[in-house]
Amino acid sequence: MIFETIITSVDAYNKPHVTPFGIRYEGDLIVISPFKPSTTLDNILAAKCAVMNLTDDVRAFAGMLTGRQPLALLAASKVKGFRLADSLAHAELELVDVRDDATRPQLIMKKVFEKTHKSFQGFNRAQAAVIELAVLTSRLNRLPKEKVMSEMTYLKIAIDKTAGERELEAWSWLVEKIENFYAAQSGENFA
Repeated sequence: MIFETIITSVDAYNKPHVTPFGIRYEGDLIVISPFKPSTTLDNILAAKCAVMNLTDDVRAFAGMLTGRQPLALLAASKVKGFRLADSLAHAELELVDVRDDATRPQLIMKKVFEKTHKSFQGFNRAQAAVIELAVLTSRLNRLPKEKVMSEMTYLKIAIDKTAGERELEAWSWLVEKIENFYAAQSGENFA
């Protein structure tokens, strides 16, 4: 099972890198599997730590993929790095093992600190739709256009039925990015 989170890491100069990331649990350990090459991989290998942020504001996911809405950060409590200021919870992680792989090494992390900041209010189908579209958006170079467009059409059903303002805003950012991507590929106006 993969859980969608926001991972924050820092480089050698303590510059933060914030990115949406699907993680897995192995008992009490957290497995982060970044593609090679990636900033997240380089940062975690160098700093030996990261912060996992849990949020229900899907604009965080969409904003990072589209260059919108800079996220406010606060210093982490126990590890070198930062956490999202507006998150439901965060866990500070230390690297305990690396399972190397030519494409996607597995970084095995243990929690050294965690804190809940807000209560979870419940599921919203539109939030899940935005997360799915964010995943598709992050893979535009690897997926056929037909797959992206057909899945976007299906996901829009949940947006139309259940989205609030935050979900609508995030959805519009992702749709614009997808439209611009395909317009640039074809040299046409996508509208």
